[in-house]
Amino acid sequence: MKRLLCLFIVCALFLAACGGGDTGTIIPDPASPAELTTPQATPEVEEAELLRVIATVFPQYDFVRQIAGDRVELSMLISPGAEPHAFEPTPRDIIALDEADLFIYVGGHEDAWLEAILASLANQTLYRVALVDLVETLEVGHDHDHDHGHSHGHDHGHSHSHTHAHSHDHDDDCDDEECDDPAHSHDHDEDCDDEECDDPDHHHHHHDVDEHVWTSPRNAILIVQALTDVLVELDAANAEFFRANAAAYIAELEALDAAFAEVVEEAVRHTVVFGDRFPFLYLMEAYGLHAYAAFVGCGSETQATPTTIAMLIEKVQAEEIPVVFYIEFSTQLIANVIQEATGARLLELHSAHNVSAADFAAGVTYLDLMWQNLEHLREALS
Repeated sequence: MKRLLCLFIVCALFLAACGGGDTGTIIPDPASPAELTTPQATPEVEEAELLRVIATVFPQYDFVRQIAGDRVELSMLISPGAEPHAFEPTPRDIIALDEADLFIYVGGHEDAWLEAILASLANQTLYRVALVDLVETLEVGHDHDHDHGHSHGHDHGHSHSHTHAHSHDHDDDCDDEECDDPAHSHDHDEDCDDEECDDPDHHHHHHDVDEHVWTSPRNAILIVQALTDVLVELDAANAEFFRANAAAYIAELEALDAAFAEVVEEAVRHTVVFGDRFPFLYLMEAYGLHAYAAFVGCGSETQATPTTIAMLIEKVQAEEIPVVFYIEFSTQLIANVIQEATGARLLELHSAHNVSAADFAAGVTYLDLMWQNLEHLREALS
């Protein structure tokens, strides 16, 4: 009875915090979006002895899978094929978190729904790791000392002055006059209360932190190293197994990193165009690439302004860019408009934020997706 009462209180807190959330962008999944997807352990491993690990999304799920194999009971909270940015957990998910040993999430404002839930869990010994705490983060929309609005990364000496300098993720906060101003920029620090503003960790919850930290293989290496240390701390009996797997996996990530660096070094151009959202700031920054995108960051928008689309078309035509990128689960509407106007080829660059149910069932990995990205990037830079 006490357990049921606790669950009722947790669910009530969650519903109060998230009742106004937008659920319209969730990609339909034939299975229940709330069901945890759990790989099977081999019969030789005693299930009762396994660490119970829950990852919110695919990147950290796959990293732990590569490090720990069947030595942990691993689950992915957000179902394959679902839209991670619009996820809302169910009571079953909350119970699973209450029974877990390790919880790995991305962090940042899109995981803000977790704060009230984690604070309300009966299991306050749950070990929690946020990916944004493991690497140096970058800010969405920052020009990194370059004046280029929707462009990202290094400009190799070129100067750009496009007008859309604001983050599209937060237009709901502006008044009518501000929303009509394409140069309007939101200062999100004004949204925090006094206690939050004084909290040195509050920066991880600002709306301008790009949370797709894993899109750079160099960050992936740092994340794998940190997750390995956590797993060793929680299960010292399997420390040798974890560290051996991690070393082999890091060697593969280093090979991937070297391949990206080689492709960029041999490229005839260093500018790419996204007719879509833009979750690749860390990838662009790591290898000195310059990107133009329909949207800043990776919000839920599907419509760009005519001015933005015209700018992207002009960029493709002026620099004879052969490829326009779209991202996974995209409608490709904007990319199609650019393609029709320019004749550029459309290719996917997969952020690995989530994978389709079919890819998940087929055992697709982060490395599989990133090697595919490498080949598509090679074509775009040729």
